[in-house]
Amino acid sequence: MLKGNQEFIMIDEQKVVYEEALRLANDAQRTNTKQTLVVDGGPGTGKSVLAVNLLVELTNRGMVAQYVTKNAAPRNIYSTKLKGDFKKTHIDNLFKGSGSYVDAPENEFDVLIVDEAHRLNEKSGMFQNLGENQIKELINAAKTTIFFIDERQRIHIKDIGSIEMIEDFTKELGGEMTRKELVSQFRCNGSDGYLAWIDDVLQIRETANTNYIGKDYDFRVYDDPHELLDTIQTLNKAANKSRMLAGYCWEWPTDTRTKTDVPDIIIEKHDFGISWNLGNTDTWAIDETSVNEAGCIHTSQGLEFDYVGVIIGDDLVYRNGRVETDHTKRARTDRSLFGIKKMFKEEPERAQKLSDEIIRNTYRTLMTRGQKGCFIYCTDKELSKYFRSRLNRIIQFESHEMFKEGWKVAEEKEGYH
Repeated sequence: MLKGNQEFIMIDEQKVVYEEALRLANDAQRTNTKQTLVVDGGPGTGKSVLAVNLLVELTNRGMVAQYVTKNAAPRNIYSTKLKGDFKKTHIDNLFKGSGSYVDAPENEFDVLIVDEAHRLNEKSGMFQNLGENQIKELINAAKTTIFFIDERQRIHIKDIGSIEMIEDFTKELGGEMTRKELVSQFRCNGSDGYLAWIDDVLQIRETANTNYIGKDYDFRVYDDPHELLDTIQTLNKAANKSRMLAGYCWEWPTDTRTKTDVPDIIIEKHDFGISWNLGNTDTWAIDETSVNEAGCIHTSQGLEFDYVGVIIGDDLVYRNGRVETDHTKRARTDRSLFGIKKMFKEEPERAQKLSDEIIRNTYRTLMTRGQKGCFIYCTDKELSKYFRSRLNRIIQFESHEMFKEGWKVAEEKEGYH
């Protein structure tokens, strides 16, 4: 793409956002007015590829542009795939972390393209003690700032990225904000149905897709994690694009982080064990042998695969007709909910709402990484039964629709009533 090869043909929706972004970047240069573009879109709507397309075009037009993410995983994959053709310093200057702009002068950059903007934090640095607010710093540092965001993918207690906050800081810094939306799906076999269905099943929001998943998307529930892993390993042989993922309910011990043969995720009743992704590689998602390990939310968010096998831990269960969350089942090594215990003592209602949202969003994100299919194993039997019941409703619904369609054809052809 950086050499000018088109990665994919943009549909009308993407073209509209693409052209609007270029127009705003030109207007900012011409009128000296700070511009902010917010692009709101769910999983698989082409946000990341559109972001890189814009990076290429803006750079080719002579503007100083950078691609920014909080999560390092996408940046590491891009850098690895591109390093054979470009110098490392060139790539490092194009792809930056969101904490890189604490001391940036005003309007130092022509355009900053911020992917996964929902993952932005207030403070920067290893100890979260630098700067004032990453959103404000990004808008301040560029004449034009483009934020790609999905507020239902906030998965960390420190994630603050929101459209409201972007709008507030744009006004504070004297800028103008434009908002666009991406709806059509590239991931999940183009199935808007599956994504809406997952939201409904996880009880994140009620949708019209209670009984529809899309024609070509493959969703399965496994009772044995061995069978799940075998399926993913078999599918991975085609193109190295299938991976195991898991909720962060198992510890990631420091002393075994480089040992793939030491299992971290252990499910005793099945005599099953698998290692977390190794700590000595930044490219787990594309490493040749990493299908034998399980990635977590932090190493898979912002990336996509053909198929994913997701192990759902004890932080998500089904009780009394409801999907429920339990923050106490998360591993201590997961920092996503660090500080929640203190919040529960001081503001229990806020803490419950926040932890519940983070856990549901985490599984929503994991279960939408697969373009062609998502297969799950639940440690909670009742949750597994619930997922199966939702699948059975789809089968019954589709059978009913096929019957109605067949009867309609028979009526038209044979005159049946």
